[in-house]
Amino acid sequence: MNGQYRKDIYPGLDVAIILKKDQRSGKLTYGIVRDILTSAAYHSRGIKVRLQDGQIGRVAETDVTGPEGE
Repeated sequence: MNGQYRKDIYPGLDVAIILKKDQRSGKLTYGIVRDILTSAAYHSRGIKVRLQDGQIGRVAETDVTGPEGE
């Protein structure tokens, strides 16, 4: 599932995000949502979130397992 709808994102969710510096390459960063930063119900490039480790990016995928298969 993509991360374009705010209703699908909630704190504690495992997600894959794209950091600002990785937008060109499309490299994914995996983590758990701490805060939802986008107030709109929909965003075409993905809802912006802060992960528990403090990184900020736009949600690319919500049905994920981490890079180690967690």
